[in-house]
Amino acid sequence: MSDFDPTDPWGSRSPWETANPEPQTTTAPEAPMTSQPAPVSPNPFKIGFTLKAAHGYEAEWLTPTVFGSTAEETAQRGKDLLLAMKSIGLIEFTAQAAQFTRGQYLGDGNKPAAPAAQPSFQNGQVQYSQPAPAGPSRPNDVPSHYTYKEGQKNGKTWKGWFPPKGSNESPVWVS
Repeated sequence: MSDFDPTDPWGSRSPWETANPEPQTTTAPEAPMTSQPAPVSPNPFKIGFTLKAAHGYEAEWLTPTVFGSTAEETAQRGKDLLLAMKSIGLIEFTAQAAQFTRGQYLGDGNKPAAPAAQPSFQNGQVQYSQPAPAGPSRPNDVPSHYTYKEGQKNGKTWKGWFPPKGSNESPVWVS
């Protein structure tokens, strides 16, 4: 019988029949020396804050983080940071910078963003009511929770007022 050949998986001898090779001793390569000390591990306690100017994602966010070696030290540093942000005016400055940045945005012909959808809970699901697109005025027989939609399918245009997704109500088609 010949020794196991790892390049020939269909060989005549199993790898389990071979004797365990002697462990090879190698020395690790020597690490290069640097003039800077090794980084120190971070403090075990951390507090992150998210300060939002409004409920939507389009609003300004401040997300400072503080570290400390004890929970009490971290909490005190967090309080100090928030008080300093207030006294220095960082929060107001951030809002001004965000307003300036939005004023510089040239996309979509400076068209204002659509208002954020307001979520509601209907039929066991979260629903987002979108503002109705520009279309005909709402007929008297169309419930207020219906949304006007229009589109094309198979080359034909369709228009109608639709109930929330998951509803058993029927759409009201516009001719």
